[in-house]
Amino acid sequence: MSIFHEQRIRQFSGLELLAKQVVEGFITGLHKSPFHGFSVEFAEHRLYNKGESTRHMDWKLFARSDKLFVKRYEEETNLRCQIVIDSSSSMYFPFLEGTDLKDQENKIVFSIKCAAALIELLKKQRDAVGLSIFDNEVKTHFNARSSTVHHKMLYSELEKLLEHHQPENRRDTNIAEALHQIAETIHKRSLVVLFSDMFETGTDTEYLFSALQHLRHKKHEVVLFHVTDKQKEIDFDFENRPYRFVDMETGQELKVNPTDVRQQYLTKMAAFYEDLKLKCAQYRIDLIEANINEGFDTILKAYLAKRGNMM
Repeated sequence: MSIFHEQRIRQFSGLELLAKQVVEGFITGLHKSPFHGFSVEFAEHRLYNKGESTRHMDWKLFARSDKLFVKRYEEETNLRCQIVIDSSSSMYFPFLEGTDLKDQENKIVFSIKCAAALIELLKKQRDAVGLSIFDNEVKTHFNARSSTVHHKMLYSELEKLLEHHQPENRRDTNIAEALHQIAETIHKRSLVVLFSDMFETGTDTEYLFSALQHLRHKKHEVVLFHVTDKQKEIDFDFENRPYRFVDMETGQELKVNPTDVRQQYLTKMAAFYEDLKLKCAQYRIDLIEANINEGFDTILKAYLAKRGNMM
């Protein structure tokens, strides 16, 4: 690691300061922590020793094998959280030309600010947090840790997203492949928090949902922040005049009056979102509607309050 980079991650970035301010406000309003570690996790069976407690005896296994086995558990007191951010070009919508990315309020900035606040919150709890960033492949992956230097490194990676990427460097999405890869990389049971618009060109939705199921199969708890500009992307709220629509990932252009295609667009979008909700319910994935127009702090605070009440 270079001296310059070491100096950079030791400093408080603007993003880290923002996260600290926001989290202080969250904590004041929350009655208890919204995150808890997984209390116990099954590890293995072992033969029963005569005279010991039968509390953890596996009677079903006894019925099948006619041998006495005891379940062993691993105690887990701390939470591990892996934050996953979709950084494909569609996440940079809407983009204002001539304005620095860090001064905009689009989907990627929304996701970065949410991630920064979660890192700060987990840091205060002394929990381990990691970060994965992907577009058509996993670009960045840090496993969950709880050290101060590690937290600084994560903030530094988030700052890079704000500083170096422009949407004209088109990056398509391969959400399914990236999530499959991440699922195989996270070796211990974790809370996986995904920020994505879930827009992927040319991929079978079943393959996409199988990747979410893969995370659950690995016993991870999954929270999906479905990040959208609801007014434009969901409600298709445009004036009745000709527009030039540009696909941010492929560059394909289409000149059309929104009124001519609005009903067809709304029908397809409603079907996609209904399918997403059904699959998330089926796989027990917590789906959060994250409308960027409501502000990242409002969305995140509402989710944390809801989660805290459920604990």
